[in-house]
Amino acid sequence: MKGDRRPLHDLRAPFPWFGGKSRAAGLIWDALGDVPNYVEPFAGSLAVLLARPHVATIETVNDLDCYLANFWRALKLAPDEVAEYANWPVNEADLSARHQWLVDRAGFRERMRVDPDHYDAKIAGWWVWGLCSWIGGGWCDAKKYRDEIGDGKEVYRQLPALSSNALSSKRGVNRQLPHLGDAGREVKRQLPHLDRGRGINRQLPHLGDAGREVNRLGDAEQGIVDYMRELSARLRRTRVACGSWERVLGATIGPHLGLTGVLLDPPYVDGNLTYAVGGAGISADVRAWAVEHDNNPRLRIALCGYEGEHDMPAAWRCQPWKTKGGYAARGSQAGVNQHRERIWFSPHCIGVRQSDLFDGGA
Repeated sequence: MKGDRRPLHDLRAPFPWFGGKSRAAGLIWDALGDVPNYVEPFAGSLAVLLARPHVATIETVNDLDCYLANFWRALKLAPDEVAEYANWPVNEADLSARHQWLVDRAGFRERMRVDPDHYDAKIAGWWVWGLCSWIGGGWCDAKKYRDEIGDGKEVYRQLPALSSNALSSKRGVNRQLPHLGDAGREVKRQLPHLDRGRGINRQLPHLGDAGREVNRLGDAEQGIVDYMRELSARLRRTRVACGSWERVLGATIGPHLGLTGVLLDPPYVDGNLTYAVGGAGISADVRAWAVEHDNNPRLRIALCGYEGEHDMPAAWRCQPWKTKGGYAARGSQAGVNQHRERIWFSPHCIGVRQSDLFDGGA
């Protein structure tokens, strides 16, 4: 059997994200191996990085979305502050006001792009709180906000994610931490799933004492802080960039960096995975970069997309896999797109075995 694919830490992003690759992470690490240099130009939820079964050496992640990049950067450097701002009850008035305040941070967005050390814990905490409370797309979409107020329309508003007993307890980021429901169950929906109506007052299996139900709000809040600290510790050696994917690849690949694994997960050409900033034309450009560099023996490249999206050279190997659906597969094409997921591995990747993921296995 090929190497142990179990992650060193059972960690996931504390927010929902379109197009996460948590189920495919084992396949990707089997193909990349224990590379001393790892680069992820489209960071997203960092599902693959957080599932890495090796001790990290050099890791660089990047995203053009300033709010997303800021979250990972702030979480790495100030986890307690991020947790403090993220821990807030769902409130529609707060949601609308914070959305307006966040999208109006033009100076923050510019500084994130030019200053590799800049971060804002308040923006990070409010951003992740809102992302977990917001229904549908548009959270912190500055362009949509500017267009609407420019036309004299009302500021873009969105209802928070509420359940039948939503006023009974505090939520926000709390409900998006993994394993808050049944033990080991991945968070798959943007709407909160409740365990017998207790809301936040639920067992945190990986944070609290085994089998002990969290009955005090203070315990639940401390659990959030602890989880943010765990993520911070995991990202201690991870560099977080904010800019174009070409720039980060140009700066992180070279002979002096040794064997390098590159995960390319750009926005897909079609379907519902409009989860990243950058536009629909990126996928073809990313494919061209991958093909141009596939003869480099120091590079192991994984390129993600839908079936038929990339016409790759014969030396590349195509690996089908299947998502479980849920948040990342919403919409009328959800059932179809679950079976269309593909990962293309460059010629210098380690051999890829067929997986029961495509056949609907565990």
